Parts: sequence; C-alpha cells; structure tokens
Amino acid sequence: MLMLRRIVSLMIKEFRTLLTDKKSRMVIIVPPIAQIIVFGYAASYDLSRVTYAVFNEDRGVLSRQLLAGFEGSDVFAGQGAVTRESEIAPLVEQKKAMLVLHIPPTFSRDLLSGTSASLQVILDGRNSNTAMVALNYVQSVVLAFNRDWNARQGRRGPPAILVQRAWFNRTLNSHWFIIIGIVALLNLVVTLEVTALSVAREREAGTFDQLLVTPMTPFEILVGKSLPGLIIGVLEATLVIAIIVFWFHVPLRGSLAALYFGLFLFLLSAIGIGLMISSLSATQQQGLMGAFLFLVPAVILSGFATPIENMPQLVQWLTYLTPMRYFLIIVRSIFLQGASFDLLWSQFWPMAVIGLVTLSTAALMFRRRMY
Repeated sequence: MLMLRRIVSLMIKEFRTLLTDKKSRMVIIVPPIAQIIVFGYAASYDLSRVTYAVFNEDRGVLSRQLLAGFEGSDVFAGQGAVTRESEIAPLVEQKKAMLVLHIPPTFSRDLLSGTSASLQVILDGRNSNTAMVALNYVQSVVLAFNRDWNARQGRRGPPAILVQRAWFNRTLNSHWFIIIGIVALLNLVVTLEVTALSVAREREAGTFDQLLVTPMTPFEILVGKSLPGLIIGVLEATLVIAIIVFWFHVPLRGSLAALYFGLFLFLLSAIGIGLMISSLSATQQQGLMGAFLFLVPAVILSGFATPIENMPQLVQWLTYLTPMRYFLIIVRSIFLQGASFDLLWSQFWPMAVIGLVTLSTAALMFRRRMY
C-alpha cells in the first residue's frame, strides 16, 4: 500500500510538471490534431488531377476520338496542344504538364488498315510513384478506346477478361492506408518525447538528486515515470481512432480489445526506449536529440511509407528492432482486415520482448544512478 502511494505521488508530480509547462502541453495536444488533419487530407498516393499536354501529328478522326476520352475524364486536366517536339521538354521540366501524349502521323491510318498503332506517353519521372499512377490512368483510357474500336469493327474481344477486385479496401483509397498508420506514428512521437524528457528535466532542474534520496526504489521510480506516458498514449490513441472512424469514415472491422492490447504493448516498448534515452541525457535538449535520432530511423524502418519487402535484406533484419513495425501490422490488420487475437499473436510477443528488455535496461540505469 505504501509503495502504491509513492508511485501515485510520483505520477501526479509528473502530470503536474507536464500540464503546467506550456511547451509540454503543446507537444501533447497540438501535434496529434495537426498531423491527423494534415495526413488525413494531404497525404495520399492517389492522383486527383493529372496535367497533360498533347502533341498530335495525326489529323484523322480516330486520334480525336482517343483524345476525347482524356478530355471527358475528371482526372485529366489539359494544358493545351504542342505543335513542335522542342516544346515538350520545357513543359515537363517546368512541371507545367505531368505527361505529354504524342500521337504519330500514321495513328488513324494504321488502325484503319488493321494494324497496331503506337501512342507515346512522355512522363515526368521525378516522382516515380506519381508517374506510375498517372501511367495507369492513361492505360485505362487507352483500353476503353480499344474496346470501343473493336466493338465498332466487329472484332472479337480478347479470350480472357481480367476482372479486378480489391479485398479489404475496395475503393483502393490510399488515405485509409496512411491515416490508419498515424495511430502508431503519433503515439510513438508523443510517448517518446514525454518519457525521453522526464529524467532529463529532473536533472536540468536539479530535482533528480532529491528524488534519489527519497525512500522510493528504482522499480517505483520506473513505474511512476512510465504511467503518465502510458495514460497519455492511450488517450492520444483513443482520440486519433475516434477521428479516423467518425470523421474520415474508415471502418474498424476487427477486435477493439486486440487493438488496445497491441497498443498497450506498443506503448510499453516506446516508454522503455524513451526512459533509456532520458536516463542517458543530462539536459532536455539531449533528450530531444536522442528521441529524434531514434524516431527517424524507426519510422523509416517500420514500413509506414515504404514496403519492408523492398528494402535490402540487411535493412529488413534491422526492422525487427523497432516496435512500430509490429504495431503498424496490428492496427492496419484490425481496421481493414478485421483481424482478432488469433491472427496477431506473432506481432504481440516481439513488442512484449522489446518492452521487457528496454524497461529492464532503464531500471538498471536508474539503479546505477541511485547506488
């Protein structure tokens, strides 16, 4: 009972310190709201507007019919016609057009004679992902033109028809994939910053030595420093999940209990890493730098933006050291796939191991400092 009273007293002290400090309040409140809005509306792999120009050397009716498919699309935005080949490069270089359609002089003649006709697409490849998405849009318009042409000519269609169906995200809305990952990103950022500054703030203020002479054991100090970060992390995650479900209308198909169990393990591992950084830091600035040095590689290696499978094998091994890798799989599986406990145990236990190792290491560092 006495131990519990000491832990609660230290926890209340941590909350008072966080809430009375204006900068700490900003870290806890502002980033989650700002980032979920920015990522929810701005971050997307989809293209809603593809700017294009046309270099049409064919004067036949078929080239105009093909271009009508681009003009009638809600995605493509025409930027005018090109009359000379030398005008193409400046358009792409200055980003006035994402792509240029080049229709050769023999396009209509080749089609009317029963042979294949070529169509050149010149893409701005500086952003390869955007270029591939734009190319897929172009292909869809060309395929529609081919179907209409075959129907008018009375030709038989292809022997096999590809019917496309996407599981878990039928509309292939990349917003769903991105903003679901924000649950992991924001919790890692906020929890890591709160815990990474806790001990460093005590040292900078000169109160850490007073903490050392109290009857509290290293375990009690560790628990008292961990609980505020855990509580704040759960509240932050609940707020973000509510915004994702009720504001952005992303379906939560899986087990809510499994989601919060994974969140609990993820927060424990993040708190352990933050306390390790804090115990090594003499000032808050060092604590922030340490958190930043861990945060950037952890996010990159987690698979938040780029698939882990595309990374070199050595880098893939390093991804097993970041807890965000496992929690991203958990939160995306629960939201989109409808996963529950039985499918996610392989992701739960690595985070438990990371949390156990980091919290134990932080406790040893506290013990060395105290004795």
